[in-house]
Amino acid sequence: MSKVILVTGPDLAPTAQELVKTHGFETVHTPAYSASDVIADFLVKTDAVAVVSRMGRIDADVIANAPSLKVISKHGVGVDNIDLAAAAQKGIPVLKATGANAISVAEHAITLMLTTVKRILPLDTGLRTGKWEKPGFKGVELAGSTLALMGLGAIAQETGKIAKGLGLKLVGYDPFASQSCFDDLGVERVDNLETLLARADILSLHCPLNDQTREMINEDSIRLMPKGSYIVNTARGGLIDEDALLAAVQSGHLAGAGLDTFATEPPAADHPFWQEPRIVSTPHIGGVTHQANARVGCEAVRGIFQILDGETVAKDRYANWALLVEAGHR
Repeated sequence: MSKVILVTGPDLAPTAQELVKTHGFETVHTPAYSASDVIADFLVKTDAVAVVSRMGRIDADVIANAPSLKVISKHGVGVDNIDLAAAAQKGIPVLKATGANAISVAEHAITLMLTTVKRILPLDTGLRTGKWEKPGFKGVELAGSTLALMGLGAIAQETGKIAKGLGLKLVGYDPFASQSCFDDLGVERVDNLETLLARADILSLHCPLNDQTREMINEDSIRLMPKGSYIVNTARGGLIDEDALLAAVQSGHLAGAGLDTFATEPPAADHPFWQEPRIVSTPHIGGVTHQANARVGCEAVRGIFQILDGETVAKDRYANWALLVEAGHR
């Protein structure tokens, strides 16, 4: 068996690299955001048995032309860049590093919320250009506002913990989460997205991107939110219709948005968001901290060796468990 793990990106945490070496394997890295054909070429040339998926798409063609590939392990939890069905058809499990970066992403979600609501960037810019905007300024106090959590996974739960410390009320929608997730955190559960949106002073997105959730935040859904509300997205950019978001901010229906993800990454240099100071943006780095990278990298690599060694992996770690069962591989 080949002893190569392909990492689709330029780096992996030193602790994860050490884990690879301990098992007698080596890593080969693609350039950042490589095209699918480049990733496919690397898989063929290296005969890699596993992939740590960081940047770039692993589509059906990549999977079909990977002769020795036995497992794909996501460096994180978002697997919309991987063709889960194609992997399942070849009996290739796709694993997630569930919860490993939750604290870092939650901290970033709260940072985006505070930066946006408190108008930190435009006020800082004003000072640097000689303005003193205190006269007439009216800020927003967050305590007592409602933070609406779309999804109640590990990241949303950590976000909720911090938000409660700031005095925010929590409401959430997640048809797949247990009632105990809501009860333990003190989140009021609602039964549908429409109710969640109507209650949201700040909407924080924490759900996967799939056919059901793509552009779920659009002109119609934004209209259901209170005038002057905010959106924070540390999940996936494709959850939002970006044109509709921009229009809602420009019209004043939304007071602002804090975004760490975009429909296309990296976004274009002339993206219209860059001209709107009420939209605060960061380059998908919510989970990119030393601590989270170490945990996520080790969890991703550990999952690979569990699969290669025939060990049991918790079912919730699989991103394509049901598809593997359907294809007769479980």
